[in-house]
Amino acid sequence: MKIDFPRVPYPKDKATFAKLVKLGGQIREIHLLESAVVENYITQYPIDGNNMVGKVKYHDGKVYINESQYFDNVPLIAWEFYIGGYQPAQKWLKDRKDRTLDFDDILHYQKIIVALSETDRLMKEIDRIEIE
Repeated sequence: MKIDFPRVPYPKDKATFAKLVKLGGQIREIHLLESAVVENYITQYPIDGNNMVGKVKYHDGKVYINESQYFDNVPLIAWEFYIGGYQPAQKWLKDRKDRTLDFDDILHYQKIIVALSETDRLMKEIDRIEIE
């Protein structure tokens, strides 16, 4: 296991363990979209249209779903964020190519962007904790 698997550090004390448990719990709730945090949208969807997902692209904080419609204020960190082997912000839209997004889809995507941004923030907070 030392060669092929990532090392899992053992926290130095109970207080450190408790901090990690709290932060890990927050990440879990965010990933399941159960946290109230994901309701605090950081993006907008300002242009009316047919909501048909065509060619998806990111440019200057905007995620275009077609020639005229886009999600605005999408942080680059959320757009490029990897979980496992894929990028959820990109994959979710690409999986819906040639489909029309309804109101709930638009809200769901905005929650995904918040979740990815918050995950990055929490991961940085975890990295600052002295484990050993």
